[in-house]
Amino acid sequence: MAATDLPRVRPVLIWCALLVAVAVPIIAAAQSPLLAWRDPVYIAAGFCGIVGLALILLQPLLMGGYLPGLSPGRGRLAHRWVGGLLVLMVVMHVVGLWLTSPPDVVDALLFVSPTAFSAWGVIAMWAVFAAALLAAWRRRLRLRTWRLGHSALASVTVIGAVVHAVLIEGTMETVSKVALCALVLIALAKALHDRRAWTTAARTRM
Repeated sequence: MAATDLPRVRPVLIWCALLVAVAVPIIAAAQSPLLAWRDPVYIAAGFCGIVGLALILLQPLLMGGYLPGLSPGRGRLAHRWVGGLLVLMVVMHVVGLWLTSPPDVVDALLFVSPTAFSAWGVIAMWAVFAAALLAAWRRRLRLRTWRLGHSALASVTVIGAVVHAVLIEGTMETVSKVALCALVLIALAKALHDRRAWTTAARTRM
């Protein structure tokens, strides 16, 4: 491939890489032998969680403007729509688990579950809800305050979701799951560094 062709091919490569990063963990999970012993509602709830993790990867990429072909305005609009879809996936994930095993969900919400991954999942869930509420109140807050709060909640969401996913030994295939979680962390770190939310907030206080 000639060097002059790289700028034209690069956007296609980026979108293909994103598609692979999202699709491979989902396809691998769909082939898990553990699904044979699971209730359909439980399976649906689990895949809502997997899709939610994939959506979390999209969020910093959209907000940071890293996806080619999207203008800043369209990127922000897509960020809001994906955020709404993420909230829906989290709700469906929790409701599905509650329908199959209410006591386990109650224990998780009360932070008394014996499984460590449950607490991290609940933390990520509340952070997602809080980030969505903060986004709804954006016009009532100063821009710097909103950016700092949203960035903090996004960080909690990512860390909680990643730890939650890594600790679970379930239908997700290990290598693809870890790779997806690593990409989520890298995307968040890149977006936070480039947007400099923490630095902006620090300068405001000076």
